Amino acid sequence: MIRHCVFLRLSPKADTAELDKIMLDLEDLVRRLDGCSDFRAGPNRDYEGKTPDYPYGFTLDAENAKALAAYAVDPEHQDLGARLVALCEGGAAGIIVYDIEAPA
Repeated sequence: MIRHCVFLRLSPKADTAELDKIMLDLEDLVRRLDGCSDFRAGPNRDYEGKTPDYPYGFTLDAENAKALAAYAVDPEHQDLGARLVALCEGGAAGIIVYDIEAPA
């Protein structure tokens, strides 16, 4: 299983209504893609004080690398990703992605 973790350095001017819409659309997409599940999104509470520049993030699970690759090239995902880039400080540089491989 691969847990796809995405951390967003949102622009101070980011439209939160747009962010909410993108998250809902990503959740819907993940539900429809074979091998993808468990979409979660929300604010970073940063209890350890290590990531204050990344106030929001989301995760999803992919059953394997093939399922994650299908998500990555999906046209709807690419459109939603472009909209996220527009909300982030520094554009694409304002997004950190970790793909953690773990037992299912």
